[in-house]
Amino acid sequence: MNLPEEAELLRIFIGEGDKWGDRPLYEAIVMEARKRGMAGATVLRGVLGFGADSRMHTAKILRLSEDLPLVVEIIDKPENIDALMPELDRMIKDGLVTREKIRVTIYRHRPSPPQM
Repeated sequence: MNLPEEAELLRIFIGEGDKWGDRPLYEAIVMEARKRGMAGATVLRGVLGFGADSRMHTAKILRLSEDLPLVVEIIDKPENIDALMPELDRMIKDGLVTREKIRVTIYRHRPSPPQM
């Protein structure tokens, strides 16, 4: 896939315990992005954070949390992100979604080795 220099970063802040049906929400979001052929997605796990309800989520050993903060980042063309937004609106019940313009400087992959 070719990604233009002018692209967008979609950043989705959710909780590790959030679900879409019977699967983790973060997984459902990444799989939806992959199904749509988007340029890439990454899930980052936070060690500490709070959201709109101001409840702390932490990985500290004395206060184990099963709902650590997660950030899903998706990079693609603005029109592909536009097309994904209605599905995200259906999927995300609690969270924050941001978009920002970015400049892509390198986007490449190694070719797969030939199959025998």
